This record gives sequence, C-alpha cells and structure tokens, in this order.
Amino acid sequence: MTDTIDYGNLMHRAMRGLIQEVLIGISKDGLPGEHHFFITFDTMHPDVEIADWLSDRYPGEMTVVIQHWFDNLDVTDEGFTITLNFGDSPETLYIPYDSIQTFVDPSVEFGLRFESQPEEDAAAAPEAPMDEMVEPEEPAQEERKEAEVVSLDQFRK
Repeated sequence: MTDTIDYGNLMHRAMRGLIQEVLIGISKDGLPGEHHFFITFDTMHPDVEIADWLSDRYPGEMTVVIQHWFDNLDVTDEGFTITLNFGDSPETLYIPYDSIQTFVDPSVEFGLRFESQPEEDAAAAPEAPMDEMVEPEEPAQEERKEAEVVSLDQFRK
C-alpha cells in the first residue's frame, strides 16, 4: 500500500473511460446534431498504428477530426480503430487511449487535456500540497510575474 492516493492517474483513467463511452455511442448511433471531435494523439506512442507517410508527416503528434466522414469505428478497452479520409485517401488508424493528449468537442465547448510526465520524472517528482504555490524555475534575467489564483466560477455559464 502506498502513502498517497494517485489522483492524477485515477482522473486520467476516468477521462479515458469517458472517451471510450462516447466513442461506443458514436459507433452504434453516429454523431448526433453538430457534435464532432478533435483528437490529438502522440504518433510516437508504441501502440499507435498509422500509415508510414502519416507518421513521417506528423512525427510527434497529430490531430484528427471525426466529423463528416469516418468509417469502421471499432472501440475496445485499450483504444479505437477508425478509417478517416486524408485528401481522398482513406487510412485506417489505431489510437490507444494512452496516446491521447487532447479530446475536444467544440460544438458544446467540451475538452479534455491529458498532462503527461516521463515515467522516471513522475516517480521522482514530489507532489505539492494544494495550498502551496510551486513556481517553475526561470532564468534570473527574465522578469518574474506573480501567479494568479483564478476562480472557476467566472467560466461557468
């Protein structure tokens, strides 16, 4: 048993489960109304499967749009396979949930961002308590600005 609860990984797992649930619904019933998705993923993730020309063109990350035309959406517990059109050239992609960096549905102003840390850095980095401000180290010659605490109420409708 560990001394702390790993809220970051628990939250990421829940968010990936939400993406899976949404995609399962889309695979069964199609996209409702004006819904569409921008999904950015790490093309270098070891389980990503994309055409060589796509990985050459997008060597770090790639954003796909699921909107007007897509085919063969197959959703699993680990990721999803989808055929998308790239300039009149249909390509099949396999995108594991662990490779997803952002998931956005602009039609309803909904988005998820997955923050990632290299595994060895994450294990070595201590977690700061919520009531402490941790400022990143910056070069001395740059002017430092004071951090601001922002209430989320100002973003609610």
